[in-house]
Amino acid sequence: MLTCLSICCIGQSTILGSVNDENGLPIPGANVMIMNSYDGATSSTEGTFQFSTVEKGVKVVTVTYVGYKTFERQVSLDGTKIHLTIVLREKINQLDAVVISAGSFTAGEESRKTILKALDIATTAGATADIAGALNTLPGTQKVGESGRLFVRGGDGNETRTFIDGLVVFDAYGPAAPNTPSRGRFLPFMFKGTSFSTGGYSAEYGQALSSALALDSKDKAELNQTDIGLLSVGADVAHTHVWNRSSLSAKLEYTDIRPYYHLMNQVTDWKTPPVAIEASTAFRKRVGKTGLLKVFGNYSSTNYALYDHDMSQPYTTELLENTNSYGYGNAAYQQALSEKWNMRGGISYSYIKNEVVLSGDVATDMELGVHTKLIFENTLSDKIELRLGGEVITRTYGNMMSDSLRNELIKRRFEETIYSPFVEVQTFISNNLVAKGGIRFEYDDLNNKQSVDPRFSIAYKPGSTGQFSFAYGRFRQSAKNVYLIEDGTLSSERAEHFILNFQIINNQRTFRVESYYKRYFNLIKFADQGKLLTNDGKGYARGIEVFWRDNKSLRNIDYWVSYSLLDTKRDYLDFPVSATPAFASRHNFSLVYKHFISQIHSQVGITYSFASGRPYYNPNAKAFNSDRTPSYHDVSANFSFLPTNWLIIHTSCSNLLGRNNIFGYKYASTADGNGIYRRQEVTQPAKHFLFLGLFITISKNKSVNQLPNL
Repeated sequence: MLTCLSICCIGQSTILGSVNDENGLPIPGANVMIMNSYDGATSSTEGTFQFSTVEKGVKVVTVTYVGYKTFERQVSLDGTKIHLTIVLREKINQLDAVVISAGSFTAGEESRKTILKALDIATTAGATADIAGALNTLPGTQKVGESGRLFVRGGDGNETRTFIDGLVVFDAYGPAAPNTPSRGRFLPFMFKGTSFSTGGYSAEYGQALSSALALDSKDKAELNQTDIGLLSVGADVAHTHVWNRSSLSAKLEYTDIRPYYHLMNQVTDWKTPPVAIEASTAFRKRVGKTGLLKVFGNYSSTNYALYDHDMSQPYTTELLENTNSYGYGNAAYQQALSEKWNMRGGISYSYIKNEVVLSGDVATDMELGVHTKLIFENTLSDKIELRLGGEVITRTYGNMMSDSLRNELIKRRFEETIYSPFVEVQTFISNNLVAKGGIRFEYDDLNNKQSVDPRFSIAYKPGSTGQFSFAYGRFRQSAKNVYLIEDGTLSSERAEHFILNFQIINNQRTFRVESYYKRYFNLIKFADQGKLLTNDGKGYARGIEVFWRDNKSLRNIDYWVSYSLLDTKRDYLDFPVSATPAFASRHNFSLVYKHFISQIHSQVGITYSFASGRPYYNPNAKAFNSDRTPSYHDVSANFSFLPTNWLIIHTSCSNLLGRNNIFGYKYASTADGNGIYRRQEVTQPAKHFLFLGLFITISKNKSVNQLPNL
């Protein structure tokens, strides 16, 4: 008996050792086993283990522990002791890993870090289903009521660029009369994802000095349906037809503001209020197993006419007429090339034409633009993601002016092509630490200048919910067309962003605080009484922003609060000294409240917006831009009611309290007999904007309606 026992012991191999993490700390509870056998052990609190086996020959020892990669090593079992020192590497779970959030608000049906979805944008009171209107309730934006565009962190409305499926939109806003707000050309229900970056964005996006709004369009539709809208400002009809692997949608919309203007007294002296017709179409097709083709087209025509009154002689008027024609189309394709490589790219085309007639003189400007982009993405490992690609932006701008007094016709134009390769690497150092770095190169053939713009961001999650992020980047944008057509050698305007962010998203609640500092270089500056343009302008913007959203604590209630503090100054254009520009307000605050009343199938929304007074130039004052407008206050509300699944009744009203918000002042060009320059308030065209709509859906699926489109 003892002899047999001794023989068995001699035939066994002993495996012992320790299990540690990459920092040398012991890992208790790790499973250490011989593959395809029952022999093994569990590491102790000190990370050590030991067991014996009767297996012979070359075998594989495996070590597993939750949150770490499986460890495997071949060993030769010959009856001797085998000592193993095992180091487990953390497994990167990108569903739980920290995400970089500095300067970015990401939203969409597929996003795990959602701030605003399309339905949030469409149902925000006061936004009237306008993407920019809803985003203006987020921190980092300024209320510029006479424009309606996105003004971000001390930047003007031209410094925010819109992209659809990664392809640039040269003019994302519809035409508007002077000192009246414009609307975005694209409705939120077209998109499944929205990424609004107030700074520090990816090296993929260029020609955007302050902000990038990236919109990801919807994929193939799944249901046949027809939508009809009867509106207080017009009507629309849309139809979607679905095949097995493709879908086609088309929409025709007519807008006529005249009925509304008859109801609400207008400050503007209209001859012909705005009238517009718009048509759009979207084709989606699945290609092979992983390919997806998206084609989108949009065309609109808008015209209006108004009388401009001279401040010195109010009964003296000039007739201003404007006709705008707009076309935009893009085709985007994405395809998985292998298990690790993906490809996406596309081409977009923009056409913008404005014809303005002022007292018989005609001015026409037209811009044509083509953008092509190709990107390859590779998952090198579970820790490293690579993105590289390039794009070419080509555009032609020209204007033509007739002078009836001199009987002259003046034509001018320029062409610009920008070539931009870029590369970006994201590294998941651990589940709590991620970093992204990229470089964007640009060559502009108009001014024959090259540039290199580095961008870097990092995020750290010390606990299970909260995280810190930091981002730095250099960004540039070509000067405005009105300046480049005067001097094509002007350099691009440039900005540097520094952003520090803390964010918690937990249990349908979001808290976010962010500070930033932005420096401007090469801004356009007038010299020699405005006859000479230079890049000598400069400026800065800095501030702190706070955002809180909660759609969990109160039953059927969703609300968010945002606040922005902005300190900014510029020395550019015709500024005699460094000063705060007229579009920037120091304090901005928004409260958005939505209440869902399930018993009567309805929703009520209320939005309160506040902005402190903005500076303006008063020629009667000694200091430049030292005066301030009154503060801006607005309370808006909307109400949606679903009497049946296929019918929605929606109404909204802005500025319920009827406040006379003043955005600035227009001064006479010459002083009166007392040496005083007369002025006129720049206000809202009307105290309120009232909207009423009936939305009808025809579909075999009776649960489908247009609520996401409102």
